[in-house]
Amino acid sequence: MSLPLDGITVVSLEHAIAAPFCTRQLADMGARVIKVERPGTGDFARAYDKRVRGEASHFIWTNRGKESLALDLKNPEDLAALSALIARADVLVQNLAPGATARMGLDYASLHAVHPDLIVCDISGYGDDGPYRDKKAYDLLIQSEAGFLSITGTPETPSKAGNSIADICAGVYAYSNILNALLLRNRTGEGAHIDLSMLEALTEWMGYPMYYAFDGASPPVRAGASHATIYPYGPFPTGDGSTVMLGLQNEREWSVFCAQVLEDEALARDERFDSNSLRSANRQALDNHILGKFKTLTRAEVLERLEKAGIANAAVNDMAGLWSHPQLQARDRWRTVRSPAGDVPALLPPGRSNLWEARMGAVPRLGEHTEAILREIAGSSASA
Repeated sequence: MSLPLDGITVVSLEHAIAAPFCTRQLADMGARVIKVERPGTGDFARAYDKRVRGEASHFIWTNRGKESLALDLKNPEDLAALSALIARADVLVQNLAPGATARMGLDYASLHAVHPDLIVCDISGYGDDGPYRDKKAYDLLIQSEAGFLSITGTPETPSKAGNSIADICAGVYAYSNILNALLLRNRTGEGAHIDLSMLEALTEWMGYPMYYAFDGASPPVRAGASHATIYPYGPFPTGDGSTVMLGLQNEREWSVFCAQVLEDEALARDERFDSNSLRSANRQALDNHILGKFKTLTRAEVLERLEKAGIANAAVNDMAGLWSHPQLQARDRWRTVRSPAGDVPALLPPGRSNLWEARMGAVPRLGEHTEAILREIAGSSASA
């Protein structure tokens, strides 16, 4: 099966999540991804935890389909090997500390002079210039700087996202920018420099709350698992101690919700609730009506009413529920990949094509491919 990125070679000086998530997506689409790691310890994400049969959960998730090359980049011979490898690559990705690649002579300016078709993607917290250029940046710190915590959590307590949202969105934008650069290179023959800032990536995702607070207007309130500006939209307890998630989007749905779910047509005409802005402003009073009805019903009964009324609803799943989600199973989204921990299940990346399926390659052991890659470099140098 032909994959979109067959024949593309990517070298990555990566650790943690943002760059590895970017390059895993490239590997899924057929690129050869060579992950350069420090001998002995490797990517420090390998030691985050031992939750996957002794291997780290983050590492298993973001590193399938790659080759691991262990190099000591303070050693001149190893640095020379890396330079020889980059000379044969299409893409270099790195998220080392600011200035690290420049000190090794592997920054875009140096590389472009000798490899004008090379695409270089630098992923950092704040970008390669500006007053924050050298500031340390971890996922939670970027969530804070981008204002994400100011709109997430309860009125009393701001909360971080439950996953590494800043790293994830930076990895997604790095991936899409590299694809753009490859498409442009096909036409021009010229490589490109991509300066990818985690702050800018997450700020893009903050577009709605930023515009909601436009021109000094009040920002969205922290509303827990409820929507900050649409109501009712969020979790509601039921009489059997369970919880349902539901969401209304317009006035037609509000009327149907009152009539068919709450069995209270008059409520739809209550002037306190006859627009979304009023329902949101008077959510405590409306809450009393909804909870008063829901406490007389089981979760199954509430969900049945919502489905019959055509009101959007969802289960409040935990991780066990997500692993066994019937929709993922029905759409055949699970595959098995090899790893240092043995075979593990892995979810196909989003997007189902009629022409290809992602290459779900193995998660490498630290330095697993070092000897083979170094022999390949030596052989190429000898033949040249």
